[in-house]
Amino acid sequence: MRYRLTWVVGAVAVLAAALTPAIPATAAPVPIASIRGGATQDTYSYAKAIRQSVWVDTGLTAEARPGGHVRVAADIIRPRELDRVARIPVIMTASPYFRCCGRGNQFQRKAYDAAGNPVTFPLYYDNYFVPRGYAVVLVDLAGTNRSGGCTDLGGRSDVTSATAVIDWLNGRGTAYTSSAGTAVATAYWSDGSVGMIGKSWDGTIAEAVAATGVPGLKTIVPESAISAWYDYFRADGAPLARESPGALAAYVDTQAGACTSVNDALDAGSPDNGDVTATYQARNYVPDEHRITASVFATEGVNDYNVLGINFGPWWQALPATVPKMVWLAQTGHVDPFDFRRAAWVAELHRWLDHYLMGIDNDVQRDPPASVERAPGAWVNYPNWPIPGTRPITWQLKGAPESFTDDPTQNDTDWAANPDSTEPDRLIYRMGPPLTHTETLSGTTTVTLTVTPTTPIARISAALVDYGTTTMRNYAGAGVGIRTLATESCWGDSTIADSACYLDTTPDTITVSDDIFARGWADLGHFASKRTQQNLVPGRPVTITFPLNTTDHTIPAGHTLALLIGGTDAGYVNPPPGRPTITLNPATSRVVLPLAG
Repeated sequence: MRYRLTWVVGAVAVLAAALTPAIPATAAPVPIASIRGGATQDTYSYAKAIRQSVWVDTGLTAEARPGGHVRVAADIIRPRELDRVARIPVIMTASPYFRCCGRGNQFQRKAYDAAGNPVTFPLYYDNYFVPRGYAVVLVDLAGTNRSGGCTDLGGRSDVTSATAVIDWLNGRGTAYTSSAGTAVATAYWSDGSVGMIGKSWDGTIAEAVAATGVPGLKTIVPESAISAWYDYFRADGAPLARESPGALAAYVDTQAGACTSVNDALDAGSPDNGDVTATYQARNYVPDEHRITASVFATEGVNDYNVLGINFGPWWQALPATVPKMVWLAQTGHVDPFDFRRAAWVAELHRWLDHYLMGIDNDVQRDPPASVERAPGAWVNYPNWPIPGTRPITWQLKGAPESFTDDPTQNDTDWAANPDSTEPDRLIYRMGPPLTHTETLSGTTTVTLTVTPTTPIARISAALVDYGTTTMRNYAGAGVGIRTLATESCWGDSTIADSACYLDTTPDTITVSDDIFARGWADLGHFASKRTQQNLVPGRPVTITFPLNTTDHTIPAGHTLALLIGGTDAGYVNPPPGRPTITLNPATSRVVLPLAG
């Protein structure tokens, strides 16, 4: 059985002794973390762990300090018993949220003592893994919390904030003991092996850093992460109903107005016409996925309408075949797996990190590569994802041309109601009679529509609906699929300032007669290319192809599959000027479904 903790011996030990007080000759040998059943065990004192902060030089120039390099703050917690005894691997999260917003279901923030030393590390990674021989490093992205510079929404500044720390952990960078001082801090305790983990923006940075191929990054665990920022703000040219890039950057910014020019540049690079710009191209990590060598354990909520599923599907499909990978797909919205499948998640994450960071032969690479939540709390494992045997099936629409008028006050929930009636603001197409057997769609559906608008600018929306009684997670509720309880469970060791105990959760369920399980939107002026919006010629037909959000959904026997077509999907996309009437020609319109089995 292999184990990656590296003893500090020989010339390295001599150098360390010259730099710091020597370990007393009478000190008893410190054991490496005990291993039982192929897993690291709770061995070291969490209360006595070393807690320290360093500021890593990124090489970037600060907006507010011309000529000065940006330093990013990294708060570190590691076992005291292994200091100067063994080098250890690092679990790292790089985030903009440690001050402004908090992390996890309980919105935890970093906290410091009167001297500025870190005492509270958000989430359970430190409580659980530090006693097992790991270091945990929480990095403030540039422009946030105690870091200098400006965040740039997944661009060079954000990515360099993390790669610079990985370089430092591998002896290739420089860090200091204060934000502006000259005293150098070395990562003598690090063995150079890093795993990045995090949800949302944090997971996004993990994916972006992996796509740089930075040496030392051994694994990433992205949860509901953004793979292309264009797909966070736009849907094939249609502006999604959310804040602007500059406003989002300003929300996490803690630099007291020093980053206004950066935020303005982000907005300038995100025009209202929905074009793909250089700003967005620089924040698309999919083209560089061939550089990824780190293993991947990804999670995604198939009903996540914060970070849409289209951010997961193409990214997952583009991962190199040589990369070990695993995925969990939940019925939730934007939820951390710690809060939708807690015990199983911690156990599997423990196995994953023990193998890819500690080097323990525990056969985690033979665990089910894909796990999908088929009903609230009911999971099914698969040997791959999309589900093996999935193939594209074309559904050709039929009938005479039909028209609808955009109503920006209505959305697809309204459209799905009264499916047997004719409504002025939407069209509905049933795939056929009720299914005689269960079908599963696993992957990304694409829709091709030939439409004729009456205005120069128009939006189009499409959604797949499963008609039939279903009990599912209430992803549209306040908890986006979970309900937080009053009870707690504990995952690791605690101090007064940092508890390992978290409020339990349970599935928040709802029974419905129609389940809209895949949505997609587009701006018709981008029918030829997402790079340039064209003014439409009223009365002239165009054909546009666009994806729905990646999903994995089972349609039970007796249910009916239908396609909704509308204009503005209120609450999801912003409306165009005016109220266009759109005529659809079914003869040249189709849906390509990823049908499993």
